[in-house]
Amino acid sequence: MNLKNKIILESLASDLKRVALGLHRGSSAMAQRFLEEAISRKSEVKMSSVAPYIIILLSKISREIDKEDALMYSTLIQNYVVC
Repeated sequence: MNLKNKIILESLASDLKRVALGLHRGSSAMAQRFLEEAISRKSEVKMSSVAPYIIILLSKISREIDKEDALMYSTLIQNYVVC
């Protein structure tokens, strides 16, 4: 994985974690803002250089996401980047 893709995925994981925190705290405005950032970052990922399961995971990130899914996706992406 190249450095640019790694940074994008790390940022995406952080955005999703903030979505989960915002939804958990009841701050839908905060969650929505970071969800928009996550969706924007998703389009920056060079899909040809990531694992197939990450491509599937990224395809599930949409405007309708709950806090559990956002936290799970964040953790899975973060673990992928670290390994």
